[in-house]
Amino acid sequence: MLKINLLPIRQLKKRAKARNQIIAAFFIICSVLVLLALAGALQAGRISTLNEDIALKTKEKKSFDKVVKELAELEQKRLDLNNKINIINKLKTDSSLTVHILDEVAKLIDNSRMWLTSVDQKGGSLTLEGYALDNQTIAQFMDELKFSSPFVMDVNLSNSSLSEVSGRDLKSFALTCSVSAPASEQEQKPTEAKQQ
Repeated sequence: MLKINLLPIRQLKKRAKARNQIIAAFFIICSVLVLLALAGALQAGRISTLNEDIALKTKEKKSFDKVVKELAELEQKRLDLNNKINIINKLKTDSSLTVHILDEVAKLIDNSRMWLTSVDQKGGSLTLEGYALDNQTIAQFMDELKFSSPFVMDVNLSNSSLSEVSGRDLKSFALTCSVSAPASEQEQKPTEAKQQ
């Protein structure tokens, strides 16, 4: 009977199988490393592109910051000019109001029976002080101011007393009034200002 020794063939097959597994593992590891290197290179390229975009956007932002600053300065100048225009218009209105009020007071005062010693206008308030021959003259002047003048409203007698002036007994008085331009004149002022 013959005996065949199959042991070395099995060992050779096992060695060949182990060698093939090592080679396959080596190729798999190399393939994974190559794939990781490619992915890293792609990510590095993306990072580089993103960094370039960030630098470009930062540069654009800095150039826009100058424009934004200029716009803010121009807006502030515009607001300042509007404030100045409003102040000028208010001064025009107030100065014309003062002229109208003095004209109204001069028209309505009875020079033979009373005279004024002080006329003081502050904003929408007018104070008149003076002397009259009697209370009736003061009352008549108050009524004429209240009902005849479109610029004067709410006429109140704040003080009335007997005073001696040049040896005569006269009534010293003080009136307070509210003053403003009539509604029709106030509406005309803004349209006139816009036309100019």
